[in-house]
Amino acid sequence: MLEVYIDGASAGNPGPSGIGIFIKGEGHLIKISEYIGETNNHIAEFTALLRGLEEAKKLGSTFVSVRSDSKIVVASVEKTYVKNEQYKPYLDQIIQLAEQFDLFFIKWIPDNENKAADALAREAILKGAK
Repeated sequence: MLEVYIDGASAGNPGPSGIGIFIKGEGHLIKISEYIGETNNHIAEFTALLRGLEEAKKLGSTFVSVRSDSKIVVASVEKTYVKNEQYKPYLDQIIQLAEQFDLFFIKWIPDNENKAADALAREAILKGAK
């Protein structure tokens, strides 16, 4: 099983944004920190999940457990629904990817349990600001 911790961060809303992904399990320990340009925090969170699932797929995993501190992302995936149409394309891609795994779980966790992904997302903003 892969454990995929994700986080998105924005310096301003919208503002410079980054994603952080921390993957562990199945012999992997992967840290991804990417600047994604100017956007809002919610899009950064959805982007982090999408990117995390893409990485899990590349690793060939069939059992993926995602952890996120974004209530909107977790609730949207669980309900397969978003109120804001702006997030729908992200959710559609996420669901399509999630369905490719034999087992897929997503769980909300508090900020203090997501420090690795948070640090990677914040680091990405700093990298992008240079």
